[in-house]
Amino acid sequence: MLVPIGYLIVLSSVFGGFMMEGGQLAALMQPIELLMIGGAAAGSFFVGNNGKAIKATMKALPTVLKGSKYTKNLYMELMTLQFEILSKVRKEGLMSIEGDIEAPEESAIFGKYPGVLADHHVIEFMTDYLRLMVSGNMDAFQIENLMDNEIETHHVEGEVPVHCIAKLGDAMPAFGIVAAVMGVVHTMASVGLPPAELGLLIADALVGTFLGILLSYGFIGPLSTQLEQKLHESSKMFQCVKVTLLASLNGYAPALAVEFGRKVLFSTERPSFAELEEHIKQSKSK
Repeated sequence: MLVPIGYLIVLSSVFGGFMMEGGQLAALMQPIELLMIGGAAAGSFFVGNNGKAIKATMKALPTVLKGSKYTKNLYMELMTLQFEILSKVRKEGLMSIEGDIEAPEESAIFGKYPGVLADHHVIEFMTDYLRLMVSGNMDAFQIENLMDNEIETHHVEGEVPVHCIAKLGDAMPAFGIVAAVMGVVHTMASVGLPPAELGLLIADALVGTFLGILLSYGFIGPLSTQLEQKLHESSKMFQCVKVTLLASLNGYAPALAVEFGRKVLFSTERPSFAELEEHIKQSKSK
């Protein structure tokens, strides 16, 4: 919701200020300039990116219109789920969770936490490493190294749309200049017209530079920042799982292992020790 509000502030500030100075909005309505800028931008986007990057960018863009799903409640769900899984392991052994991790959507434990279960990336990450723990063929150091590599891969993939949008935003002022130059060329070719008409042509040409800069810094550039922030948020889920499972592998009790995971969360979403403890107690009573 913040993106449309931000766009509205940008438009009202820029165009409102222009009108307060006595400018006429009709002078800024240059569809041909927009066609040149938008067409050149779209063409360069397709030239500069492969199919995988284009698909990832198109998939990521709608997410900027949604609020963050990574809330305190979701993190408490995740940590309570891990507490239940690790408690079952401690009481009944690693083999007791084999059915849960092979089919988490059918597991009674996973089914209690629909918010986490809906994120198949996190579920796959968690179950994959629980499966390795069940196999008993890897130590904590090996699993930690593998986890780090997988999280890094996730981060690199997530940065693709960020870089695509950022580069597109950086190019917009240059495309605005291209449109402006085309307008100047047209003006110079019409040098025999009366001064008043030439003034209008020059004004129309300058709109191209204005639009390129406005689109870059007011619309497209901020989207890359928004996508980058969402990427950092999504990575916290993986880090929480990683730290919790490694703590368990190193012999810590489930309650302490979950506390390790709690500590890596951002302070804005991190539940207090008491809040998490109460949430776990409520889950046990269900």
